[in-house]
This record gives sequence, C-alpha cells and structure tokens, in this order.
Amino acid sequence: LIQLHSLEDVLYSGQSQFQSIEIIRSGSFGKCLVLDGKIQSSEADEFIYHEALVQPAMITHSCPETVFIAGGGEGATLREVLSHNTVKRAVMIDIDAEVIALCQKFLPDHSRGSFEDRRTELYHADARDYLAKCGEEFDIIIIDLPDPIERGPAYLLYTQEFYQLVKDRLGTNGIICVQAGSAAWNELLNFAAVNHTLRSVFPIVCPYQTDVPSFGGPWGFCLASSNLDPRLLSTTEVDNRISARSLTRLKFYDGLTHQGMFSLPKHLRDELS
Repeated sequence: LIQLHSLEDVLYSGQSQFQSIEIIRSGSFGKCLVLDGKIQSSEADEFIYHEALVQPAMITHSCPETVFIAGGGEGATLREVLSHNTVKRAVMIDIDAEVIALCQKFLPDHSRGSFEDRRTELYHADARDYLAKCGEEFDIIIIDLPDPIERGPAYLLYTQEFYQLVKDRLGTNGIICVQAGSAAWNELLNFAAVNHTLRSVFPIVCPYQTDVPSFGGPWGFCLASSNLDPRLLSTTEVDNRISARSLTRLKFYDGLTHQGMFSLPKHLRDELS
C-alpha cells in the first residue's frame, strides 16, 4: 500500500526483535506507522480506526472500569480507552518496546500523553502469558494486533484457546473486541476466521465494519460477549452514554455511526454466517 500513498519521506526505518518498523510521511495521509510493510496507522484517519475499534465495546458496557489492551503500540487505542471517565485502570501489553518509543517520538498526537496517565499500566510482555498468569478480571479486552494469517508474534492471540482464556478473564458483562482485518469482498479470510473462532467460544458475536482510507478499503472488527449485544443499543442510548462520559473529542463515532457499522451488507452477512 505504501506505493499508493505518494511516499514523500522516510523518517525512520529499522528492524526490532519482532518486526520491521518504518515511520513514513505520505502526501495523502501524513505520517504513518508501517510494520512489516503494512500501514498500521496514519495521522489523517487514525481516529476512524481507533474510535471504531474501541468505542462500540466501551459504550456497550454500562460502566467499564478495567480495560486490557493487547498491542496498540501507537497509544491511540489507549487514548480512546482513557477518554472514558468510568475507567479506573488500563493495562496495556505490547511486546515491542521499540514501536512504542518510536511512536512517542514521531507520532505523539496518537497517544496524547496517555502513557503518562496514572491509570495506565504498560508492560512489554506476551499478552497471552500475562492473561494466563494474572488471575484478574477485566470489563473490556481489546485485541489490537497484526492480522493472524501472517503467523507472526501475534498469531497465537487469535486462536480458540486464547479466546477461551479471554472469556475466563472477562467479568460477568465483559466484552472482547478484536480488529479482524480487511472487510473487502475478496479479502475476507481473516475477518471470517476471527468471527468463526469467536463464535466457538462466545454466545454473542457481532461483526462490524467501517471504511479506513489509509488501509485501502473497509475494515472488519468483531465484538463478543456472554451477555451484552451492541446491536440492541438505540442511537439515542449510544449518544446519551457518550454525553454522560464527556466524550467531547470524538470525530467519527456516535449513535448513528454505531448503528451503521453493525448493519452489514448481505454478502458480508452470508460470508460470516
């Protein structure tokens, strides 16, 4: 995708223990984070991806206080979580410390000081190992990792066994949300796999999508829970919860957007059924 975005400059290029990392400047999308050759986030439209990933789960829960984030090295997922005045503790696990350091240097607007927030606990570890050993419960668990098909360090965080572990770490009304890859009609392998695997563990699984221009098309997400269904929230209830939590900086997400993301076209419903 880099070639499609009128590359203007390479601000950083290197290799961490886990992946290749580039920070580029694109004429179309501003500064972008690129991991293993794939754009993960851009200045111009990161708000779409991160609000879509975080806000539906946070709003569906009536009072999310404890949140676990796997991945999300830019800090923007953490930023969206901490925007909720109900949150008392946010545990973020990202195995690659270099990504976080580089994003703080080159993309500070993504995190906006979230790593310094007193509610934040940041660990450079394996998310699966942390959840297996911690014995804690969380209201929300967010999986913001590279696509599972690549069999990189994140692959084992998309398995049935991992989702069962997540289920065991969620509270009674807990919710997991997973970025699930492209929702383009000819690239549905990841989206369908995540959806079907979640369905083998959770009774309620709700796939949704939105367009992320820097990713080259529509992007898929899956929300799953034992008790809560985001599709049952009215536009008014979503907007009321946004107002009650003083979410004044949202640019993409509101009640109408919430309803639209879960209203999948027929071909997607058929593929994901």
